Amino acid sequence: MIEARVNGVDRELAEGSTVATLLGELGVPAAGVAVALDGVVVPRAAHVHTTVPDGAVVEVLTAVQGG
Repeated sequence: MIEARVNGVDRELAEGSTVATLLGELGVPAAGVAVALDGVVVPRAAHVHTTVPDGAVVEVLTAVQGG
C-alpha cells in the first residue's frame, strides 16, 4: 500500500495504482475532469499509464456547469 493526499485527504492506495484507477475508486467520471499530480496536470490520455507514487499530492477537479 502507498499513501497519497487526494484533494486534501490522506488515502491508502494499492501499489501501482494509476490516475485512472484512482478516479474509478473515487467514482469520478473520466470526462470533464482535470487531475494534477504533485502540481503537474496529467493529460487525460496519460491517466491509464501514470502511476501515483507514494507520498503524492493529487488534486482532482471536475467541471461544473452553471450560469
